[in-house]
Amino acid sequence: MSLARPSLLTRLAPQPTLRLRLTLVYGAVFMLAGLALLGVTYLLFNQQLTQSFESRFTAEPGKTKQLFLVKDGVMLRGEDALEWMRQQEAELRSAAVTSLLTQGAIALVVVGGAAVGAGWVVAGRVLAPLHQVTDTARKIAAAPMAERGLHERIALEGPEDEVKNLADTFDTMVERLDHSFDGQRRFVANASHELRTPLTLNRALVELAMYRRTASPDVKELGESLLEINARHERLISGLLLLARSEQEIADRSPVDLADVVTHVVRQTAPAAAEAKLTVYEVTAQAPTTGDALLLERLVHNLVENGIRYNVDDGTGWVRVVSRTVSGGKVEVEVSNTGPDVPPYDVPLLFKPFHRHGAERVVTAPSAGLGLSIVRSVALAHGGDVRARPREGGGLVVTAALPRAHH
Repeated sequence: MSLARPSLLTRLAPQPTLRLRLTLVYGAVFMLAGLALLGVTYLLFNQQLTQSFESRFTAEPGKTKQLFLVKDGVMLRGEDALEWMRQQEAELRSAAVTSLLTQGAIALVVVGGAAVGAGWVVAGRVLAPLHQVTDTARKIAAAPMAERGLHERIALEGPEDEVKNLADTFDTMVERLDHSFDGQRRFVANASHELRTPLTLNRALVELAMYRRTASPDVKELGESLLEINARHERLISGLLLLARSEQEIADRSPVDLADVVTHVVRQTAPAAAEAKLTVYEVTAQAPTTGDALLLERLVHNLVENGIRYNVDDGTGWVRVVSRTVSGGKVEVEVSNTGPDVPPYDVPLLFKPFHRHGAERVVTAPSAGLGLSIVRSVALAHGGDVRARPREGGGLVVTAALPRAHH
């Protein structure tokens, strides 16, 4: 059994706002009340008019009434006078009812329009606090990272009603989330700092045991394995520290040209590229931005390092690093490389912490799986973003876009 889905036209049709719906409800209720009032007025008027005429024609018990009328010089009496009076009653009743209904309907429409306008204004004033709640929620959602906007508060003022209770509850929830994210960042930073000391001590003890004169080949081989594992743990701790730092607001900004950063990073990574038998192409153009120079250097370094690490090993591989200024007030650093095919569905996962592409072993992997996560965090902290796509023929194209500095 299949469930019917709404048509595309239904999904795309604009939905009326709550303010419009409330206004329509106000107007409809007023019109129904006006119609009911007009109907009751008509019934009461008709009843009063009927009683008024019948009281003139009907005599009290035991008495009789004689009607004498003069019309156009002719005297009418009895049934003739009564018939003429009934005609006059019908004409008067018709004119009165027509006037009542016509003018009442016109008045109802005019006043109903005024009521709809007043309902629109009243609904706007009633919903104004909800707009404030929505604006605050939109600011939080529009923050580069969810935790960045959690300092926003509604702080709604006014009487203790349902809307203020909603706003206060929202503020309490956001405050608890803010404290939770702050505690998480502090925990990561503190734990990373605390773990550095035993790792440094472990490395010193292993090196001491390895380089003794009496150390056997088995001990030296074991020491090399332990040092490799220890080095990976040190890279992991450094990555966690950098990730925690990059997720904080960039308060002190200085001018940085990404072209200079690219040149510096390419020179730094040249030995690793030569060892991997890769050709690095550097295409630099001025790309001025502002921010933390060390974090921006780490961003470019991680991109180039990933391009070198995940590449082909047959001597035909290359890495291309480009800095440029693009339209929309942005500057970009783009790193593309040869390498294995990357499925499109796997690209978003590359930016998640501890995710590695391919079948790398957790213990002996050369990376900690934080490279692109740090790139993303640094870019978002500077008001930018990162996007990636598979390159035709294998490899990846990663582009980091940052706001352009205005002189």
